[in-house]
Amino acid sequence: MAPHATDSNGDSQPVNAGERPHEPGVKKNLAAQGALNFPRPPTFEDKYAERDFLKGRLAAAFRIFGKYGFDEGVAGHITLRDPVQPDCFWVNPFGVAFSMINKSDLILVNHSGEVIDGGPVRLLNQAAYMIHSAIHHARPDVICAAHSHSIYGRTWCSLGRKIDTLTQDACAFHNDHVVYDSFNGVVLAEKEGKDIAACLGDKKAALLQNHGLLTVGHTVEETIFWFVSLEKCCHSQLMAEAAASSRGEHPIIIGDEEATYTSRTVGSHRAGWFSAKPMFDVIHKETNGDYLQ
Repeated sequence: MAPHATDSNGDSQPVNAGERPHEPGVKKNLAAQGALNFPRPPTFEDKYAERDFLKGRLAAAFRIFGKYGFDEGVAGHITLRDPVQPDCFWVNPFGVAFSMINKSDLILVNHSGEVIDGGPVRLLNQAAYMIHSAIHHARPDVICAAHSHSIYGRTWCSLGRKIDTLTQDACAFHNDHVVYDSFNGVVLAEKEGKDIAACLGDKKAALLQNHGLLTVGHTVEETIFWFVSLEKCCHSQLMAEAAASSRGEHPIIIGDEEATYTSRTVGSHRAGWFSAKPMFDVIHKETNGDYLQ
């Protein structure tokens, strides 16, 4: 017999597998109203206004990467599909520190790899173009993609394994990430970028073997949260495996059913976007909005 829950009227309501019942005392219509009032990403009728707003979010994303230490010399890139010209994307100028990037510094790259607009430094990282152009072409749903050589991510990627679902946070990546099990040096070939995009498929993240993390999303915020969270999941598993092995044990993995259920809450596009809000709020406060210049 299927499990039941009791609503505020005392009526018994069936609960489907993998779905959370209404909390006691909350009527269905009130629950629905609460869902409608939940924050959503802003929408724009004017594509140029949307471009301006999203460029500000992308600049903030680089400041977040700088704050978290997701930089290694000139390596790393985050791209934003341009809402005005969807076959083009905005990216960081090669060689400019993440922690110094402003909205006006970003450069616009077309499908041929030409810089057609942007800030004073119009130097393009060819690896960024090869990887991101292939992903944006293969995934029309992807608005933003991020890759960098973060310390725990690149360390975990040297193992050539997916992360295990050890924690609630890791459930966001349950059955939603891949391992790209090849390393051919700096990605300067078109084929390599296409191979990475093909391996990523419809997932939100890829572990590039001997290289680093890659995340994608429907918003800048979602993409950045997945990257930060995946980096922390790599860190967590490295520590968990080290602690367990010292006792001849193994970390406990969350069951598939429980992980799948949890991923619907913590791994959705909206969850990723909303979970990033505190990071973006803090970076705006700490920089006094300097990145919007």
